[in-house]
Amino acid sequence: MPNRLFIKLLLGFWLCSSLIIALVGLLPLLQQNHDRAPIPPHLQKVLATIAQRIQENPTLLKSDFLRRWERHRDMEGKPLRLYLTNSQGQVINTNRVSRGVRSFMLMADEEKQPISHQFKDELVFGPHQFTLEGETYYLYGRLPDTHPRPWFFFFIENKLLTLSLAILMSGLLCALLAWHLGKPLSSLKKSADALAEGDLSNRVDKATTQRNDEIGQLATAFNSMADSIEAMVKNQQRLMGDISHELRTPLTRLQLSLALARKKGQQTTETDRIAYEAEQLEQLIAELLELSRVKLSTNETKVCLGLAESLSQVLDDAEFEADQQGKKITIDIDEAIELSHYPKSLSRAIENLLRNAIRYAKSDIHLHASQTGGQVQITIKDDGPGIDPAELESIFKPFYRPDSARQRESGGWGLGLAITEAAISAHKGKIKAENREPHGLEVNISLPT
Repeated sequence: MPNRLFIKLLLGFWLCSSLIIALVGLLPLLQQNHDRAPIPPHLQKVLATIAQRIQENPTLLKSDFLRRWERHRDMEGKPLRLYLTNSQGQVINTNRVSRGVRSFMLMADEEKQPISHQFKDELVFGPHQFTLEGETYYLYGRLPDTHPRPWFFFFIENKLLTLSLAILMSGLLCALLAWHLGKPLSSLKKSADALAEGDLSNRVDKATTQRNDEIGQLATAFNSMADSIEAMVKNQQRLMGDISHELRTPLTRLQLSLALARKKGQQTTETDRIAYEAEQLEQLIAELLELSRVKLSTNETKVCLGLAESLSQVLDDAEFEADQQGKKITIDIDEAIELSHYPKSLSRAIENLLRNAIRYAKSDIHLHASQTGGQVQITIKDDGPGIDPAELESIFKPFYRPDSARQRESGGWGLGLAITEAAISAHKGKIKAENREPHGLEVNISLPT
């Protein structure tokens, strides 16, 4: 198979149409070769015998001799009909000439020699030429006869069915070609969609990349691009983690210097402010390190554990915090739910969502988890003020803080939900937030088991 896609398309459609045309066109030729044959010797002898008797007794032309022959002679129990024509091709012994016999006379005239032809239910043969009184005559014979025919001759007699089958076959061949071209493109599209959704490890399958045409080259280039993107993103995340880690060294020295200054009685409003900002910086660095760790999925291995067991400490802390604020939290988790996950990352994700829900809820928070097929669905609802619909798609971005009632009093840096989204993505899951009616926020998480 040529390696160029253009040649594949050209040859595919050209061969498809040529094959259909050839099959349809060859059927009449096959039928003709099957039905037409040289005249058998015994039939040629019959015609020669009758011609000789007419030559010996010319008065037989004006009598009922040919009809009597038909009435009294037969071939293996089959009645024989004879047709005598003059040099102008006119049948002179009868006025009843079938369409098949007339067609055969034209065939024999084209062949220029005696032949036989098998029609649907009769065998016609001839002509035998002889001369009488200076006039040329031709003698033909017809026998009622049938013989087995190949099954595909059925299509010649049913032209509408043949046309329908030709269209169907053409469609099947074109569909096969379309599948051959469409399957790798579909695989390429799925990989592109997965990459767009954040699954940087997804690649086009080997069957597609091993093709030697333009599609295979495109798939190979796509995988190379995905490798580069994954490497750059991971390097960026690793760099952010490394920078955050390195910032801790001077920050620790600063905090140590502040502690020594306070010990020497040098505490002032300015040193208190420096200590406060250093503490904030320490928390920010801790959040950045956590985000980097979750995105890179480092220092943690997946385990298959019950969801309720994995989140038990987080749920206990959430119940205590909600009780301290006079709010009610309802937890509904099926004890039978088990899935393969990173316990720390998933716990941190759920903890962030529960803390946000408790902080902004008026009185009620609901957590519900269920398993459907190969997916675990986790839903966290609150009856708080909700979020501006225009900002719902952005709340999971790092450092994004919406200007809404849910965030105005927050002292965070917009990394909590980013950590949550990174943890869910590390589990190949999806997270989505939407406002509730009449008010409140609902966060839906879908995780593969």
